[in-house]
Amino acid sequence: MEKPRRRRRSPEEARREALASARILLLSGGPNAVTLAAVAAEIGVTHANLIHHFGSAAGLQSALMGSMVADLSDALDAAVDRLRTDEGAPLELINAVFDAFSAGGAGRLAAWIALSGDLSHLEPVREAVQSLVIAIQEKLGLGVDLPDETVGSAVLFIALGAFGDALIGAPLRGMLGQSEDASRRVTASLLPTFLAMRPRTA
Repeated sequence: MEKPRRRRRSPEEARREALASARILLLSGGPNAVTLAAVAAEIGVTHANLIHHFGSAAGLQSALMGSMVADLSDALDAAVDRLRTDEGAPLELINAVFDAFSAGGAGRLAAWIALSGDLSHLEPVREAVQSLVIAIQEKLGLGVDLPDETVGSAVLFIALGAFGDALIGAPLRGMLGQSEDASRRVTASLLPTFLAMRPRTA
């Protein structure tokens, strides 16, 4: 495949194109594929040019993490909006989270961050996750003054399912002869039972 010719770019364009290329490399080849040399070759700039914009390979990877975490937060915020307005929201919520972790690349990103040991990159997701818990509480008519432990556990259940499905779901589904949406359907079917287990007050 012919590589892009070198051309003049504004600093913003160069950063945006580099991060888009780095994301594709991450999704297709994993964290080890995200190198300055590979990204430079993909977008037609010099190695030195990328060092100018990101400082180092670690700087590029950190910027990519930040960009993808922002996208994950946006996806969760969109799920919250749908949960508050859409009658069919529970399945839509599951689809939004699963989509973010699979097609959006958040599954590989989360694994990368976890293995790096620097969980500070996930801090921007905290507020989005807390908003998701509150939105589910509101949907179920629960009070929001005190955190509902079961709702938080339900969000954990969805997120862990989406994370696992993004990383190893495809080969496991193949081994078991399951359809592409099997994990989503299982999660959707179990969620009502999961939420029904919450303690009820008199």
